[in-house]
Amino acid sequence: MRKNSIKKIVLLLISALMLTSVVGCGGDEQANKAKKDELIVATAYDAKSLDPHAVNEVAASNVMVQIYNTLITLDKNGKLIPSLAESFEQINDVTYKFKIKKGIKFHNGEEMTVDDVIFSLKRAATSPAVANLYSDIDVDSFEVSEDNTVSFKLKSPNTGFLYNLILPGGSILSQKAVEKFGDDYGMNPIGTGPFKFVNWKKGDRIELEKFDDYFGTKPAFSKMVIRAIPEATNRTIELESGGVDVAYEISANDIERIKENKDLKLTRLIDNSTQYLGFNNKKEPFNDIRVRQAIHYALDIPSIVKTAWKGVGKVAEGPMSPNINYFNSDVKQYEYNVEKAKELLAEAGYPNGFKTKLWTNEKQERIDMATIIQSQLKEVGIEVKVETLEWGSYLEKLSNGEQEMFIIGWTGQSSDPDLALYGPLSKQTLGAGANFSFFINDKINNLLLKGRSIKDSPERKDIYYEIQEIFAEEIPWIPLNNGEAVVGSAKYVQNLELTPFGFHPLYKITFGE
Repeated sequence: MRKNSIKKIVLLLISALMLTSVVGCGGDEQANKAKKDELIVATAYDAKSLDPHAVNEVAASNVMVQIYNTLITLDKNGKLIPSLAESFEQINDVTYKFKIKKGIKFHNGEEMTVDDVIFSLKRAATSPAVANLYSDIDVDSFEVSEDNTVSFKLKSPNTGFLYNLILPGGSILSQKAVEKFGDDYGMNPIGTGPFKFVNWKKGDRIELEKFDDYFGTKPAFSKMVIRAIPEATNRTIELESGGVDVAYEISANDIERIKENKDLKLTRLIDNSTQYLGFNNKKEPFNDIRVRQAIHYALDIPSIVKTAWKGVGKVAEGPMSPNINYFNSDVKQYEYNVEKAKELLAEAGYPNGFKTKLWTNEKQERIDMATIIQSQLKEVGIEVKVETLEWGSYLEKLSNGEQEMFIIGWTGQSSDPDLALYGPLSKQTLGAGANFSFFINDKINNLLLKGRSIKDSPERKDIYYEIQEIFAEEIPWIPLNNGEAVVGSAKYVQNLELTPFGFHPLYKITFGE
């Protein structure tokens, strides 16, 4: 054989080997994606606690929804369906009955019993952080029948009560675990959900692993890591580099950046949240309605929202999202009017304005809104010092009533107006993770109590319309914008379902090409 022929054969063999190697690597890469066994998610805040009765905030809910189950849940069409319950029914205006499934295990290996259900609901009913949801439960009314059925009554009718039971605060806990860990239970959660708690590095990450004895559809992956990354740009960088598979709360500044990346995708959903500028109504000068109205007139809210959010969400027109039933689109709106603002401040005894502090957390859009608000209020003589607080400390200080002005959001966690308005406006929820404005108005309070006690009807609609009209006049806090969930993910992330409640069932995710 000639040297040239040998040389050609060798070159052909080398080429074939190289081609095989390239094809093999590509196939392995796709196979690795399909076989990926860990989901890493970037969130904006670390949870404050993983005890469903100790907190009522989105950061914790985003973790708890992976760990716990509730008696009932929602299907894709928003219909209430059984979960830990085998069946359920409302007997009359105040009585509810649930037949509990047998054989369901907690993460500690113990079987869930009717006693755990009763313990959990009683605990929820007496916990301040979720009082706005469960305090109507009559803790002395529980009855158990031999067929694993439990019934109980409410102290008074609550039209939206069943929807409260689908929320993390309605989770069923292991009585044995709660009693074992005591005050440390929030760091050692035990549920029945698809993932069980493994480890928590405060301020950094929460690690979960698949629960092999889960009674429902098993997750497609074995591990979940939920990382707290407060800086939005850093969440995007982690997504781009492959450090995380999913990133929550994509900044308006990073949306186009993700759209242009062929390896990433965006999922968006207008949610039920309303972000607002709050006042501590107990403190001067915010206990004066004229001051609160003056501040509203002094703010060009459409420009604030447009500048800070760049097309994410929309300008709010009232205290609850337009997604919520009985939203009143005809309530009073405050046009931007600096002279009117100055006039009201002078009437209230502040012709030269005053000094105050405006708190927010690390969310960049909120910081941007606070900065613009600071600038606009300077035009009417109000000197504002903006302070940015860490999320856990922020919630604690708000609950304690230490704030003057602040920016935060509230999410109606169903389409019922009770969940959208009772928490941030009722006397019963002052400071308890809800009414951070410490606003008390007897007329609104009575209407809220009446509204939750009667069935959907023209009368109920009139009640919630009136609440929104009184709110617009009293202006205990200023609605700024209605939110939108904007979540970035790798292209191979499939079945990412967003909810309008701010927390999402990550355990349904699968991995594809």
